Amino acid sequence: MTSYSMIKVGNDYVVQANDKCILKVGSRRRAAQLISDATDLLNALAVVESPEIAPESPSIAREVPELP
Repeated sequence: MTSYSMIKVGNDYVVQANDKCILKVGSRRRAAQLISDATDLLNALAVVESPEIAPESPSIAREVPELP
């Protein structure tokens, strides 16, 4: 999982993912919002990639047709 942080550089804030600087913004509030959005998107992506456990067999048993 990616770890996000922000550091102040001069009058700007730099958003970091792990130890890489990825974005520079002028507002601390905007930097915090971007970190929150990125975290939400990654969490949503994790849910899409590993959906809830699907049933292994159909809930209604079906008869297999005989072939001639």
